[in-house]
Amino acid sequence: MIRTVDLRGKKLTKAQYNAELPRATLDVNEAMRLIEPILHRVKNGDESDLIKLAQEFDGVAPASIRVGQDDLVKALDSLDPKIRTALELSIARVRKVHNDQIRSEKTTVVVDGGTVTEKWIPVDRVGLYVPGGRAVYPSSVVMNVVPAQIAKVQSIAVASPPQKDFGGLPHPTILATCALLGITEVFAVGGAQAIAMFAYGVDGLCEKADLVTGPGNIYVAAAKRALRGVIGIDSEAGPTEIAILADSTAIAADVAADLISQAEHDVIAAAVLVTDSPELAKDVQAELKVRVEATKHSDRIKSALSGIQSAIALVDNMDQGIDVVNAYAAEHLEIQTKNARVDSTKIRNAGAVFIGRFSPVSLGDYSAGSNHVLPTGGCACHSSGLSVQSFLRGLHFIEYNQKAFSDLVPTVVVLANSEDLPAHGEAMTVRLENL
Repeated sequence: MIRTVDLRGKKLTKAQYNAELPRATLDVNEAMRLIEPILHRVKNGDESDLIKLAQEFDGVAPASIRVGQDDLVKALDSLDPKIRTALELSIARVRKVHNDQIRSEKTTVVVDGGTVTEKWIPVDRVGLYVPGGRAVYPSSVVMNVVPAQIAKVQSIAVASPPQKDFGGLPHPTILATCALLGITEVFAVGGAQAIAMFAYGVDGLCEKADLVTGPGNIYVAAAKRALRGVIGIDSEAGPTEIAILADSTAIAADVAADLISQAEHDVIAAAVLVTDSPELAKDVQAELKVRVEATKHSDRIKSALSGIQSAIALVDNMDQGIDVVNAYAAEHLEIQTKNARVDSTKIRNAGAVFIGRFSPVSLGDYSAGSNHVLPTGGCACHSSGLSVQSFLRGLHFIEYNQKAFSDLVPTVVVLANSEDLPAHGEAMTVRLENL
């Protein structure tokens, strides 16, 4: 069901390890070509064009792209009390973690009379995308909205695809979660057209946003790439992925269940086990055969586990295993080893790290307090998951008095002339003429 890659006896580079553990092939450039007409229609259209696009791609024409306040209230009133309680607990924990991410203002006294103050200012308006399709993701509403609220973004809008089963509205649990969080601007629009709506704005319907965040399919990723610069983005999120670093102390049933949990998302989801224990590898294979057949989305999971993007990688020892997972830079990395906490200190590249048997990825997906909007496709080598910081910009405020300025004039003039930009220096010396 899942292939085995034998890395024992090999000392490979980062690129070579990644070649041994490839990811699912996504042709974002081809997707960009396909969505170009959609972006054009939204840019030059109005609400009626978004309704037509919903009919084409979602199979339903919403009565209105903007979700009415009555529909939000109704969705919350109808929400299963158990789901509401679970959501409220998750929201509280996510808020607790993200409150500690607030950045403080810092003034640096560069010289007597000369200061630089860094202030963290939220973007004015953000568009948050919540995917729909094979599953419903109220947890993604929480993960996007809470850090934006803590960052004090003044204008927050959410878009999620219209659902044929719900009369063209987004899934009611999505709407209920928005209402629970106090979000009143919600749109029934999905895919590339949702990103375009936030990027360009639609007269009389949706104001242009400054930033768009949230996961989505390849067409959402393509729209983010195409419109980056018109709008800020968090990342081009790709298929979900899990890597598990495990030794002989790991329990095969746990490992198999965790691989399955992420394979459940998509046929191109990646599930990778890195272990120095052939016995564990064998036992995990056996557990997968039993557990995949018994779970609800077995066909989807089989496709994901048997794809090129999934594998069991055998290594000589945990040192090599750590090299492998650092090279792979998984969205989610679990460490199920005898010395899991110590091993975790050696991790440099991962979206989020889950330490020990009782910290599975599923915990982070919902209620650990961490954010589940994470870099995929190896982007954890250079990018972070969604946080309060994602919605803030660092602005420098510079203030020098006369003496501090005068003392620095010669230095700036020398540097300006060295770059053959004499007018820069003249902008300094002119001030000396009228002291």
